[in-house]
Amino acid sequence: MPQSLASRIALVTGASRGIGYATARALAKSGAHVVAVARTQGGLEELDDEIRKDGGSATLVPLNLTDSDGIARLGAALHERHGKLDILVGNAGVAGPSSPLGHIELKPWNDVMAVNVTANFQLIRCMEPLLRQSDAGRAVFVTSGAANKASAYVGPYAASKAALEALARAWAQETASTNLRVNLFSPGPIRTKMRATVFPGEDPATLDTPEQAAEFIVPMCAPDWTETGKLYDYKTRTLMSFRAPA
Repeated sequence: MPQSLASRIALVTGASRGIGYATARALAKSGAHVVAVARTQGGLEELDDEIRKDGGSATLVPLNLTDSDGIARLGAALHERHGKLDILVGNAGVAGPSSPLGHIELKPWNDVMAVNVTANFQLIRCMEPLLRQSDAGRAVFVTSGAANKASAYVGPYAASKAALEALARAWAQETASTNLRVNLFSPGPIRTKMRATVFPGEDPATLDTPEQAAEFIVPMCAPDWTETGKLYDYKTRTLMSFRAPA
């Protein structure tokens, strides 16, 4: 893989498994120094081992993204060490309960919103100044088709991803005149642990791997990516613009 991201600093959340793990490794293969964030220390260490085998480098950050102060401290540390951030991949997410809305307690709802929405809002707040210091700041948030399908029994997840999309689109508009580009990536059905939890009867062998999806996230992080406020739909391999409902 060409070293198209040499000297770039890339922050990836949810980097200990699934799409985050694969994206972190792919970014490192492209030459970026990866700041890998996840709750799971063991998963981060495994990622670090693989990145080193590939000849790349990473900084491991064990952090629960519900710790807003921890995100702020991470931003301060990145400023002190690197003075900038080139790439932000907001991948971490939780599925939440699969149940009718009327049966869901407030805590599980709040838990989904804390990770899928509020954590990304805090990342935007704390990382925007660093991304603006880059000559080509790039932010990609991983969303889901659930945001617009709003299927039964996955209400909290669907609502959180719809909120995430609105956040990213608003941020893209706010930064349109800067060097920062903000976009969304919708992977569709991918062979991940989260997918298996929500759809236990599904044959994972019928699904694409996180590594396959990551190949399409990396170009969205590159300096020559110029689109902003768009959604890349991996299933159809289409870059989509948002429009008002018919």
